[in-house]
Amino acid sequence: MLLDGYPHLAEVMPSAMALLDVPGQVDTLGLGEADRVCVLLVDGLGWELLRDHAADAPVLTELAGRPLRVGYPSTTAAGLAAIGTGVASGEHGFTGYTFEVPGVGVVNALRWRSHEDGSDVRGLLTPQDAQPLTTTFARATAAGVTTSVVSGAEYARTALTQAVLRGGRYQGVYALGDLAAEVLRALGQPRSLCYAYHSQLDQLGHVYGPGSPAWRMQLRHVDRLVESIVDGLPPGGLLAVVADHGMVEIGEKLDLDDTPDLLAGVRAFGGEVRARHVYTEPGAQADVLAAWRATLGERAWVCSRDEAVEAGWFGPTVSDLARPRIGDVVAAACDRFGMVRELAEAVESSLVGQHGSLTSAEQLVPLALARG
Repeated sequence: MLLDGYPHLAEVMPSAMALLDVPGQVDTLGLGEADRVCVLLVDGLGWELLRDHAADAPVLTELAGRPLRVGYPSTTAAGLAAIGTGVASGEHGFTGYTFEVPGVGVVNALRWRSHEDGSDVRGLLTPQDAQPLTTTFARATAAGVTTSVVSGAEYARTALTQAVLRGGRYQGVYALGDLAAEVLRALGQPRSLCYAYHSQLDQLGHVYGPGSPAWRMQLRHVDRLVESIVDGLPPGGLLAVVADHGMVEIGEKLDLDDTPDLLAGVRAFGGEVRARHVYTEPGAQADVLAAWRATLGERAWVCSRDEAVEAGWFGPTVSDLARPRIGDVVAAACDRFGMVRELAEAVESSLVGQHGSLTSAEQLVPLALARG
């Protein structure tokens, strides 16, 4: 279930930093040699999706040598934090799309807003308090590496960016053209580390479904982006293309708020459609766990917090910061099952494509390498 034997997404940046002689970093991925590196993260590009649609992405398919696993939950906030810290969710603390922070409530990690009423929580939870570890970008910069983040201009000042991407020069971009141009400009300097991010493949997968005509057309554009960067790589340059998760198309749905057996003893929900945190009333954890197991049956893996931690869902180490953010009960969907909240989470519940769980379709992403 945890896909042991595959390297973790959190190993990518430390391995890249090792090539640039950042102290204390080890190239566990065997990336080889380079004096300038770009890590390009394509949101939602699963290993199995790339395999199934290889004809739409011939460049990526040729470069993709092996898969990585992204860890639990397989969601963007956790994946970006793994890139930005070099550790799994149990250490960096971004344990879900939404998760409960003691004294603050359930927080949407992408929007930095209360999941209950949508209010801004910056006054209650600073980015540094949410994720206090020194980022990979800050460590690289401190070692004298020219470090940059190339991502959407709209994300430049967000709390999530400050929490997990701080430490490098942020270059906001608007489309695939300037993303490619800025990556190549960054790689024009020796001993440089560039992290770049593309979001739209994930967006179209959510709206139309992974593998849909719209998604496949976007994959073709992503492949052209990669080809453009590869064609411009300078000598000594390395491009590593990865992703934060894969995606599945939802089949069966169960509305949690319309299922009384799943509500008794529950005070709050976190997570998302494929990966639920269930926060219980005092003393109710055992009853809630039993009810969720009985009701969901083989449609989901259901564990207590301690069981999930012991099983390594959140990585080999779970910090005191991260532990209370994990639900008292944790449910990870199997197959194409979705745990929705049609009224409370209307937009999220309506999406065709979803991710977050432990299936190989969501967990495995490509590691595609190209050298100048």
